Amino acid sequence: MSCCVGIEHHCTVCHWISGWRPHAVYSLPGVKFDSCNTHHNLSFPLYVSKYFLLLIPDAPSTEQQELFTQKLQQCCMLFDFFDSVMDLKSKEIKRATLNELVDYVSTNRGVLVESSYPEISNMICTNIFRTLPPSDNPDFDPEEDEPTLEASWPHIQLVYEFLLRFLENPDFQPSIAKRYIDQKFVLQLLELFDSEDPRERDFLKTILHRIYGKFLGLRAFIRKQINNIFLRFIYETEHFNGVAELLEILGSIINGFALPLKAEHKQFLMKVLIPLHTAKGLSLFHAQLAYCVVQFLEKDPTLTEPVIRGLLKFWPKTCSQKEVMYLGEIEEILDVIEPTQFNKIQEPLFKQISRCVANPHFQVAERALYFWNNEYILSLIEENIDKILPVMFGSLYRISKEHWNPTIVALVYNVLKTLMEMNCTLFDELTSSYKADRQREKKKEQERDELWKKLDELRLSDAALVQNNSHGLPGVQNNNNNNNNNNNNSSSSSNNNISSSSSNNDNDNQDKSVDSAPAVATDDREPDVGVAAIESTPCAK
Repeated sequence: MSCCVGIEHHCTVCHWISGWRPHAVYSLPGVKFDSCNTHHNLSFPLYVSKYFLLLIPDAPSTEQQELFTQKLQQCCMLFDFFDSVMDLKSKEIKRATLNELVDYVSTNRGVLVESSYPEISNMICTNIFRTLPPSDNPDFDPEEDEPTLEASWPHIQLVYEFLLRFLENPDFQPSIAKRYIDQKFVLQLLELFDSEDPRERDFLKTILHRIYGKFLGLRAFIRKQINNIFLRFIYETEHFNGVAELLEILGSIINGFALPLKAEHKQFLMKVLIPLHTAKGLSLFHAQLAYCVVQFLEKDPTLTEPVIRGLLKFWPKTCSQKEVMYLGEIEEILDVIEPTQFNKIQEPLFKQISRCVANPHFQVAERALYFWNNEYILSLIEENIDKILPVMFGSLYRISKEHWNPTIVALVYNVLKTLMEMNCTLFDELTSSYKADRQREKKKEQERDELWKKLDELRLSDAALVQNNSHGLPGVQNNNNNNNNNNNNSSSSSNNNISSSSSNNDNDNQDKSVDSAPAVATDDREPDVGVAAIESTPCAK
């Protein structure tokens, strides 16, 4: 009902008045509302200020519930925040009213009666559910660019705050609220996680977690829809702003899973969370993703082997930043791994760690070498040193002499020293074997060089011989023009025999020169001081 009688229009202040008690408006003596022009006189704002600043607790107790409902209805009005000077008074009145509603629901008992649920639901849905605008920057990079903040946040923030207090109120009844907070409501809520505004996503994260805890019938649906969002993100859109927040919710959900884990939970881990490591922008949500994976492994240690093999399958080949993150996650997994599970994955895992140690990018090599600073991982390595040391030794020894970064060389020296102390005998055997292999490789390399050198010389000599023959044949033909055909044939046969004999002699000389190649020089390079110190250390058991 509008205070402007008989006039069809959309007046902001009239809309605010229409939700209030009509008898309070029309019973004022000497006040007549018959056109919108009366809104702009001096007396009207005074009346508005007196009436709208009336707090619900100040009203008679019999009228508080009605006043609460009317204020919920009035807060359904939306404003254009892109125009910073439009409807300033009305925007401020709505902000104050929303603040009042938040305080009223937070501090009072018995306010959530059944009749208020539809009004609460309508006010919340009207304010927060909207189509998110496209990004101002089509090439928006969450890691580099500043996000676009929600213009209407002064109102939306208070609506989210009200929804949160509504869900946490001791009088909240899920049996009544489930008529309004249903699957459609959850779907619309999940779509808002794509908002660029991190403040909104943070509220949504808390609210969705409360809904998951209070509505048992929606739990499977929420998990399924999060699953679908992740699959679209991985294989279709490659863009979704709320991945980190959804993973944070999942971390709490996984922590509450009952044992034994259901097949659908294991499938979610292997088909969704592990492939999620391949997504762009992994750095934005990797901490939450790694936490979810570790939570699964703490629940069911038998999942360790397929998880690590999955990570090795998707191991980044060209992105050093991702490799560092993968190594960090591997260390988190090894912190909770059981020795029996470690035995199953130690060989393929340490082959990858060996490749990381040999990586020319010093951050990757450094992160891999930091594994030896972890006491629990060291104990696992020591128990399985016979299998791990042969896998790691070649890379460590080579890097100790060849890596460009002195910090990495120093770390490798410490690792080699630690491994030698674990099994000195095996270390010495591997050192001797490595040196022998290097000598054989050097010898083969020198033999190849000598062979190619001889082949080049032979090619040059053959080319010179062909050139000489091509210059000599025309003179012979001119001198023998008067000879008969028989003499020509005889000369040709003789020349062929001579050529054949000369070729055979050349081949024999070549074979002899190859066989008599000089002895191969050993590697006369000065060894690294640290490695030399390790090699000269007496092996004390």
